[in-house]
Amino acid sequence: MSHSPHQIEISPRGPIHARVRPPGSKSITNRALVCAALAQDRSELSGVLDSEDTRVMVEALRQLGIGIDARFEDETIEVAGCGGRLPAEGGELYAANSGTTIRFLAAMVSLGRGTFRLDGTSRMRERPIGDLVGSLRQLGVDAQAESAGDCPPVAIRAAGLSGGRATVRGDVSSQFLSGLLLAAPYAREPVVLSVEGELVSQPYVLMTLVVMEAFGVRTQRSAMREFRLPRQPYHGRRYAIEPDASAASYFFGAAAITGGEVTVDGLSRSSLQGDVAFVDVLAQMGCRVTHAADHITVAGGKLHGVTVNMNAISDTVQTLGAVALFATGPTTITGVGHIRHKETDRIGALATELRKLGAHVEELPDGLRITPAVLRPAVIDTYQDHRMAMSLALAGLRQAGVVINDPGCTAKTYPRFWDDLRSLA
Repeated sequence: MSHSPHQIEISPRGPIHARVRPPGSKSITNRALVCAALAQDRSELSGVLDSEDTRVMVEALRQLGIGIDARFEDETIEVAGCGGRLPAEGGELYAANSGTTIRFLAAMVSLGRGTFRLDGTSRMRERPIGDLVGSLRQLGVDAQAESAGDCPPVAIRAAGLSGGRATVRGDVSSQFLSGLLLAAPYAREPVVLSVEGELVSQPYVLMTLVVMEAFGVRTQRSAMREFRLPRQPYHGRRYAIEPDASAASYFFGAAAITGGEVTVDGLSRSSLQGDVAFVDVLAQMGCRVTHAADHITVAGGKLHGVTVNMNAISDTVQTLGAVALFATGPTTITGVGHIRHKETDRIGALATELRKLGAHVEELPDGLRITPAVLRPAVIDTYQDHRMAMSLALAGLRQAGVVINDPGCTAKTYPRFWDDLRSLA
């Protein structure tokens, strides 16, 4: 595997047999950080992810006056909770291109006092946040999205969260609902959140509720359509974060593509993260999947195309796109129209790059259809999207001449990815 700051060429290899443990879940880490920051007393988080997304969340919480001792080399963060009273009265917060950070903080700072402004990269200024702003307004918050198309920066003139009722659009991002849920226990009055339309990525909302419960907050819900939160505090605790299931998908995909066998430690069928269900799609395609109490093993087999609704596991769409290149017959992915609003347009970008590799790809309103053809070398653009880089690198495990541009973009969620991929034998 040849490597430069600007490009990395993947080395093809035979069947991979490996055992890996990916870094901690980004999604759980950032949820736990918010709960711990708002909690009474101190918390100690173990297994935390060291990544750009985590570091921008930690830095933003520090700017809000939260006491944080981050020991990333030990995968540990200690947080001195503020008891729901943000010490800082206003401030400028930078979220880079971290959707969880800007969306969770937009709701969180509404609990404070003063004017807060949340901003990010140029791509973040293209990611709509108006639906979250609208929901905050329904709860009595003076909030405004300042860029065209209701995109960040977001200005919030906070005077505490009043509470009451709000509707939340469910079809753009589950992070809008998760952000409101995380902040709601400290509103002055009980909060009732009603979901309007289809709720995408439901497992991520369930994850939010489970993490909140671990820190002592209980939510009444009705069929994932309505959520009731009375005023109640989070309580500091020791909390262990499981490995990132989205990151694990790349290693499961490597087993499928090379006909090898990979075991991922620290995950099980009962994991908090919905993305563990990616292995069920691989099983449909012809892989053998073995579940244990503390690990999951995928063994490659003769792959065939499938039709699958990936709404609940949309962060693994690009991984499946890479696997589909090596299947017999087309693979059709549906239910993921919302991923056009992620770090990049993940439907359009994935279609473009898979075509470079030789596949026939049809974009659908809510997904895409991938028909394998004769593969060829390609230089893959990554669109400042970590998942584009990590997923399409898998194609190079079988096809020579696959070069990934801007490999450093993986630092967003998985800084050591290239080392871990190189170590697979």
